[in-house]
Formats: sequence, structure tokens, C-alpha cells
Amino acid sequence: MSGEEGRIATVKDEPRSYRPLYDRRSGFDSRSGIYHSLVQLGEHEKIPTRPDLDTATFVLAQFPHPKEAESQVALIESATNSQITYAQLRRLINSLATELYHKLGIRKGDVVFVLSPNSLLYPTICLAVLSVGAVLTTANPLNTESEIAKQVCDSGAKLGIASPEEAHKLFPTGVPTLLTSRPSDDSALSVEELIEGSDPMEIPKPGLHQSDTAAILYSSGTTGTSKGVLLTHANFISIVTLLKWSVDVTSSQNDVFLCFIPMFHIYGLAFFALGLFCSGVTTVLMQRFDFRAMLEAIQTHQVNNVPAVPPVILGLVKSNTDGYDLTSLRRVGSGAAPLSKDVANGFREKFPWAEIRQGYGLTESCGAATFFVSDEEAMARSGSCGRLLPSFSAKVVDFENRVAVPPRREGELWLKSPVVMRGYLGNESATAATVDEDGWLRTGDLCYFDEDGFVYIVDRIKELIKYNGYQVAPAELEAVLLSHPHILDTAVIPVEDEAGQIPMAYVVRAASSELTEDQVIQFVASQVASYKKVRRVSFISAIPRSAAGKILRKQLVSLNQHQVISKL
Repeated sequence: MSGEEGRIATVKDEPRSYRPLYDRRSGFDSRSGIYHSLVQLGEHEKIPTRPDLDTATFVLAQFPHPKEAESQVALIESATNSQITYAQLRRLINSLATELYHKLGIRKGDVVFVLSPNSLLYPTICLAVLSVGAVLTTANPLNTESEIAKQVCDSGAKLGIASPEEAHKLFPTGVPTLLTSRPSDDSALSVEELIEGSDPMEIPKPGLHQSDTAAILYSSGTTGTSKGVLLTHANFISIVTLLKWSVDVTSSQNDVFLCFIPMFHIYGLAFFALGLFCSGVTTVLMQRFDFRAMLEAIQTHQVNNVPAVPPVILGLVKSNTDGYDLTSLRRVGSGAAPLSKDVANGFREKFPWAEIRQGYGLTESCGAATFFVSDEEAMARSGSCGRLLPSFSAKVVDFENRVAVPPRREGELWLKSPVVMRGYLGNESATAATVDEDGWLRTGDLCYFDEDGFVYIVDRIKELIKYNGYQVAPAELEAVLLSHPHILDTAVIPVEDEAGQIPMAYVVRAASSELTEDQVIQFVASQVASYKKVRRVSFISAIPRSAAGKILRKQLVSLNQHQVISKL
């Protein structure tokens, strides 16, 4: 590499008065070190910039025409086959917003805490809260009372909305709490009751701006303490615009989507509680994920499109799906965690009529950053998570010498886009460490771009295992392990050793397998460099994962430490 193509920019280099002259193949500008998206939005697709536009107004304006909305189904509950049309959904949102404003006194800036599994009412709750100018904060129903109390305190919640089975976790906080559905003893006020008794009245415009906070979503905390991510109306309007564009460009406007991704997570919230309504599609909703119930839902409702996570795709590849008609599937997406090349290829071999495409995003980027336009691209770039979405720029920054590097060089992925968060709630030091003064989001992910602008995520930088001066990526070893026919799931963690750290694998064996520790070690050793090989193996019944499918390595590290102490 020589001349202009060989220049490597420092992190502080930015484009000035010149017009970006980047490589049209990779998107890389060697003068600034910036990768530009190779896809531009059309004039009618551009992200709205009107300052006084808010998320709810924007989403509701995209609903189907009133005549079509009366018959167009927005949501179907898979277990009961209950349905809600777009017209009914609009009325539900308006009714609940009326009651929140006039009866409960919820105003602009008030934080509403939602604690519930997926339900037909979840999108109604989210859009009604945003309609009155309030701020949404959501939590995993599996969280403990102490975790709930911490989030309620941190977010400053004024009202709680909880499913009847989870409400007891909110009661000790003292926050007034609505139930999502009417309890059997009629002892507490519910969202259902408010809607049924509502006489929709006009609500004064809350006077929102795109820069105002719309939601406080708490990061998973898989590598550190969970933090409140401040997402603005501009962030949501931007991501919804990009989602609508992606539906259009993949000709998915008439697809039936399946939702088992939890709506409290940014992946589920952006897709299913907000974004897909702008494309008029039908979503089949599962309250909680169950593998067999998922197969039945696909068959019963002729589902075409399934946004998923790697553990679900692994299950489709390695489980017996005979007896279920899955031929309606057109596309399966993967996000929230890395998908190995072998699993993706295994999916294509087993379901040759369906496309599989991996994307990348994080809570701090409102759930998205990269995307595959076609399955041909995805097949040709197996292991990649696609190209930058429109409106995105990126840098790959060498984390030792702090320079932005060209294609095929690894470094930390930095992102810039209208979807990037404002910062972390009440945590200026964490915000400054994550978003720099020029708006670049440091993702903490090790990656590289290829010559055609495709992004490859190697692993989380904090999760790299340091062995004898080498860096070992757990995700690489996990991909090798998952290629073994007797391994159903796995996770690799660092274990302290004289060499600093060594890779240790937790492995879930197939039910009838007699796979041994030595066989696992030898299997990996035959496929990787000697410094990368797994040096210890422990068999386990299940790998702990977050609701979004991320491996909870901290739990496994703690488990290993406990096992070591127990042996002393």
C-alpha cells in the first residue's frame, strides 16, 4: 500500500472543508480515517430533521390509511390468536394517553417504568407514554426486586406499569403502579380498565423537541455495571426511518413477522413496539420464547420474517424440526450477539429456501449500525455483519497507538450517526469515556472492514483473553466448538494462570453424548494456533444468557471461582 491509499489518519483527524473523496468500494477515506456508508437514502426516505417532531407523532403518522387500517392486522397473539388492527391500535393508544394525562397527571419529562413480558398492550403502553411527552424506561421481568429498586431510583420513575405477576417487585419502591391487565380480585387499577373507561379527549401538545429524552434503557451490563442509556426522540425517529427503509429495500412490506425478542430490549422496542408499524406489516407476538411454540407459530401463521438471536438460530440448526412446516420462512435475521460462520452455513444447508442475515447494533446506537441488503451479499461474506447503514460513519481505531486504520486492520469500532445516544444517565465520566467531543461512539468491539466495506466483529475488547502476550477472542473459539456435532452450546471465559490467563470452555453436550474434556481440547487444538487452544473444559447443563442472547460471562467466571474455592 502506498501513496494516498497508504496514509493512516490519527484519531483526531476529521474532514474539514473538503468534499469527502472516499473509496467507492470500501467507503474508506484515507485522509480522515473514516469509513462512509455506501448506501444513501432517497429524497423521500431521508431522516426528518424538523426540531419539534416527536417519536409518537412520527410513528402514528406512518400508520396505514384509515380505510385500510380498519382491516389491516397489526398484531396477533400467537397463543390465543387475538388480533388488533391498526385502527384499533390507534384508538387504544389515544385512549391510554388520555387517561395517563387527564387521570394520572403524567406530563412531559415524567419517567414511566414498564415491567412486563411481551403482550398485545406493550406497544400501546410505549406509544401512549411517548404521546404525552413522558420518558419510557423498561426492565427485564426476570430482574430481582433489588435490581428493580435500583433502576426505579436511578431513573426517577414517577409511575410504574407492570404485569400482575411482576407487580410485587415494584410495590416496595413506593412508586404508584398500574397493572397491565385487570387482576382477578379487581384490587388494583389496570391499563385495560383505563382504556375501557376512557372517553378520549384532546391532549395539549407536550412541546417536545427531537433533542428531548424519549427513553432510558439500561445496558445489559455483561462486562460491567448496567448504565442508563439516554435515547432521544431524534434517535428513535432516525432508527425507525432506517427500519422502514430496510423493509422497503428488502421488499418485506407484505411479510408476517414473528416477535419473541423482548420488547424491553432495544432490539424488540425499536423493531416491534415502534418501527414495524411504520411499514404496515403484521406481527405475530409471543409472550415469552419457547422453541416448540416458535415452530408452531411459524407454521400456524405462515410467518415469513423472524428477527432472532444466535441461540435461536443454533437451535434451528441442531434441533429436530421435522413435523413442522417452515416453508413460509423467507428471512431470518440475527442480532444482539455474534453469529458464527458455521452456524450461518448450517442454517442455509438445512433451510435452503430461507435467507439468513446478520446485523450489528447496540443499545447505545439504538439497536442498529450494519445491514445486509441481499442474501447473496450475506452468503459471499459469511461471518460479516454487513455494511454500514445509511447515515452511519465509522472508524476502526487501533487501541494501542490510537490511529484510525484502513481495511483488513483490526481495531475498536467507533460509530457516528443520528442514532447515537446522548449519553449515560447521571454518569458524566462513563459518557465521556464512550462518546467523544465530536460525537463518536466507542463501541468497545474489536472489528475490521474488508475492501468492499463489510464489517467483521471479532469480539468484545474487554472479553479478549490475554495469554502469554497474545490476545485470544472467545467468539472465535466458541465458533470452533459449535461446529462439533455433539456440542449444543458453549461459552469461553478467561481463567487466571501462570501465563496470565488461559481459555476455559463451558460446554453443553448433546443428551446422549459421552464427549470428554480431552476430546474437546484436542478438537479445538486441531483447528487453531497453539496459543489459542482451550486448556480447560467444564460441562454444564445450560449457558447463562441475557434475554437478547448474549453470554453472561461474569456468571461463568463467578461459577468457576466458586468451583475452585470449593476444591480447596
